Amino acid sequence: MGRTVRDGLRLTAEQEQFVELARKFAADHIRPRGRAVDEADTESPLDVWEKASELGLTSFMIGEKFGGGGVTDLLTQVLIQQELCHGDIGIGNLITSNGFFSAPIEHLGTTEQQERFLSPLTTRTPPLTAVAVTEPGSGSDAASIQTSARRDGDSYVLNGQKTWISNAPYASQFVIFATVDPSKRSRGVTAFVVPGDAPGLTVGPPFQKMGQRAIVNAEVFLDDVRVPVENRLGEEGQGFSGLMRTFDASRILIGAATTGLARAALDFASEYARERTQFGVPIIQHQAVAFRLADMATRVDMSHLLTVRAATLYDAGEAVAQESAMAKLVGSENAMWCTHAAVQTLGGYGYSREYPVERWMRDAKLEEIEEGTSDIQRLIISRGLGAR
Repeated sequence: MGRTVRDGLRLTAEQEQFVELARKFAADHIRPRGRAVDEADTESPLDVWEKASELGLTSFMIGEKFGGGGVTDLLTQVLIQQELCHGDIGIGNLITSNGFFSAPIEHLGTTEQQERFLSPLTTRTPPLTAVAVTEPGSGSDAASIQTSARRDGDSYVLNGQKTWISNAPYASQFVIFATVDPSKRSRGVTAFVVPGDAPGLTVGPPFQKMGQRAIVNAEVFLDDVRVPVENRLGEEGQGFSGLMRTFDASRILIGAATTGLARAALDFASEYARERTQFGVPIIQHQAVAFRLADMATRVDMSHLLTVRAATLYDAGEAVAQESAMAKLVGSENAMWCTHAAVQTLGGYGYSREYPVERWMRDAKLEEIEEGTSDIQRLIISRGLGAR
């Protein structure tokens, strides 16, 4: 039997090993690189990616039959994601980014497609991959994408523009969501695996971002890109349902990532408050500071427990759109609150780039926006209430 952790979870020996591996890697290799990666602005830390891949941390979520770590339950993935992102959320998200690519292939792909596209991700030197959904005119409304996919014999011809695509400059493969008929909205959305070097596919210059600079984003342009039929995932029109199921899991993982970030802010601010002296005592003894830290601790646990609940229900095969939205909404907004509180606790030092909390506050903001803004999460939750 595994040990009992403070939230009542009883971990297996294998879960403990993965969590401890992630915790140690985050402390030894992720946290020390955070500032330099942020300063580099538009360069992913590929050396950290390579170290992580050697330990299986880039492919632990992929099935053993494809050479991965076989950690296919979302609860264990959540616990690992928290530890990686406690080191640095941008680098942590980079390390697990191939899981976002693999998810629609697992949901929609045939056994042959899964073997063909997932096995390369489990080697000691795996490629980086990307998922392309967002467009200049289509963000929260994923059903309105305009990138077209026209059937031409044994191929499809793709035309359109994607934006804010994570890993785009480095990706060897993309899962691209396009529509076979815009008038059908969600019923026309179809997914394709497209090589990064496909003729007609070009990647724009990297975006300069507020935070999470470990993952480089760019636009992707598709100009008569020819994709063989065997690279289509599922049938025509099945892409949207596969995307929504992917989002159910990825939003829970965002809840985990933001919990790790919020906990990092709490740990750093608490340690600082124990050491910093004002008016003759450590500032943690001043009620204003102590209560702020108490609120931070409460929010960290709130995020963690909502994420664990959502992951547990997901693993049980339940429909979790509402619980997933709650995990992302609460996790992202609590991370923003906790990182702001950490900056406030450090005072002038919190505003300095010498300390990580100002960077973490910038990093946190992304999670209130990507994969559905906080407004969209509230819309999903409210619709769930209306359906009862």
